[in-house]
Amino acid sequence: MKTLIMNGTIVDGSGKDAFRGDVLVEGEKILAVERKIAEADCQRVDATGKLVTPGFIDAHTHSDAYLVIEPDAPSKLSQGITTEINGQCGGSVAPRFGEARLSSDWASVLGDKLTWRSLAEYREVLSAARPAVNTVQFIGHNTLRSSVVGYAGRAASEDELKAMERMLEKSLDEGGYGLTTGLIYQPGKYSTPEEVRRLAQVTARKGGFYATHMRSEGDRILEAIDEVLELVEATGIRAEISHLKTSGRRNWGKIDAVLDKLEGAIAKGRVLGSDRYPFCAAGTDLDVVFPDWAGEGAAKAECERLADPTLRAKIVAEIDVLDRDWQTVMIGGTWDDSTRAYSGKRVSEIMAETGLGAGETVCRILERDQCRTGAFFFGMSEDNLDQILLRDWIVPGSDASLRAPWGVLGQDHPHPRAYSTMPEFLRCCRALGLGLEKVVARMTDVPARRFELSGRGRLEAGYFADVIVWDENGFKGNATYLKPHQFASGMEMVMVNGTVSYLAGRFTGQRNGKFLERKP
Repeated sequence: MKTLIMNGTIVDGSGKDAFRGDVLVEGEKILAVERKIAEADCQRVDATGKLVTPGFIDAHTHSDAYLVIEPDAPSKLSQGITTEINGQCGGSVAPRFGEARLSSDWASVLGDKLTWRSLAEYREVLSAARPAVNTVQFIGHNTLRSSVVGYAGRAASEDELKAMERMLEKSLDEGGYGLTTGLIYQPGKYSTPEEVRRLAQVTARKGGFYATHMRSEGDRILEAIDEVLELVEATGIRAEISHLKTSGRRNWGKIDAVLDKLEGAIAKGRVLGSDRYPFCAAGTDLDVVFPDWAGEGAAKAECERLADPTLRAKIVAEIDVLDRDWQTVMIGGTWDDSTRAYSGKRVSEIMAETGLGAGETVCRILERDQCRTGAFFFGMSEDNLDQILLRDWIVPGSDASLRAPWGVLGQDHPHPRAYSTMPEFLRCCRALGLGLEKVVARMTDVPARRFELSGRGRLEAGYFADVIVWDENGFKGNATYLKPHQFASGMEMVMVNGTVSYLAGRFTGQRNGKFLERKP
C-alpha cells in the first residue's frame, strides 16, 4: 500500500526553499515529491500546516546497547531522529574479548541479553530486536584496547598492536563503519599517537571513517587538534571531531584559534567537520575527576583503591587540591539507594549538607555506586556555543544513548540532551538568525553526505522513506537537568524506511530500522 503525505510544507533537506507539496511513499522508498500528487489507491496523511522533512540524523550517539533493550528508541523517535551514528568516544558494544567490559550503565541493564562478543554476533541480536531507527556502528578504540591490552596504564607492545589491528579489520569486515577514539578515557588515554595512527591506517585501507573525542578539549585543545590533523595527514583517513567545545573558563578565549585552525583544515579537506549538542554542560562519569594513577584499571581497580585507607586518603587529598569549581559539577545517574537523592544536586550543595570536603564527598558517592556515578560538568560558554553553532560544518550530535521514562532505562538520571538535542539545536540556530532550510539541511543531508549514507538525508524520489511530519512552533525540548525523562513535543509522525513508528505521541510498535553499512 502506498502512503501519500499531503499538503505539507516540504523542506527537502537540500537547503533549497521550502514549498507546499506532497510526498508519495511505497514500501521503503520515496516514489515522488511534488507540489501535487494525484494518487487514488493509497493511505493519506494530512500534513496541512506542518513541516515535512527528512528524518534527523544524530551524528554522535551511544545507543549501541540500548537498542537491544528498548528497540522503540523512544527518546530518539519523539524528537524525529531516524538514524544514529553509534560506537562513539572509543566505546562500542563490540568486539568484546579479554578484559573488555561495557560501560557500567550498559552492563547493568543488559543482564542476560549480553550474549555477543563479535560485531557479527551483536548484529544478529540487534536484528532479532528489530530497532525502530537506523544505526551506523563504529568500532571503539577503548573497546579494542581493553580486549587486547586490558586496562593497564602503559603503551601497547608490538604484538598487542598487531592483535588490535587484526581485531579491527575483522570488525570492519563485519560491518563496522570506522574507528572512534576517546582519548581522555580508560584505557585509551594510555595510547600513543603511533598506536592510534596504526589503527587509523587499517581503517583507511578499508574505506572507513574516524571520529575522535580528542585528547583534550580544554587546556591543550589546540595541541589535540594538531594531533588529529597529523593523523589525517599520515593516513588519509576521513575524520570527524566529536562534540566540539572549549572546556573550562580559562579556555573560553581559545575559541577563535580553535575555529580558525579547524576551518583551515576543512578548507584543505583534512577534516570533514564536527558535531555538537546545544547545551553547555558535558555529561560523563564522575570518576573522570580522579587523578590518572587512581583511575587506571577502570571501575573494579578504582573500588579496590577506595577500599585501601592509604590510597583513599591520597585520592581525597589530590581531589581537594584540584582547580575546580564544584558548583559546576552536578551528580547525574546514581546506582545505590543511599545516593539516589544526590541526582540533580551540585557537588557543592552536597558538601554543604554533609560538611565534607570535595575529595571525601566524591569518594563516598563513587564508593557507594561502585564507581559508576554519572555527572554533568558545566564548563562551557554560551557565547562559544553560539559561535560553534553558526558554522555550517557543525551538525547535531546528542552524545547520548536512547532513553525511556519507563523500565530499566527510566531508573537512570540522564543529561537532557538524550531527549531534547534536536529541538534545542533547531531553536538555538533559528535564534541566531539562520534560515529554516539551512538548519534542516544540517540536521539531515549534511551528516548523510558526510558519512556517505547513501539514499538518506533528503526527500527525493528513490531515497529511503525516512520522513517526519512536525510543527516548528510546537517543536520543543522539555527535558531538564532536574527532570530529564520528558519527551520532546511537536513531532507528529516519524516514518523510518516507510514504516510509521511514531504517530501523534504514540509509539506504534512497528519497527523497520536498518543496520547501515559502508558502500564499497
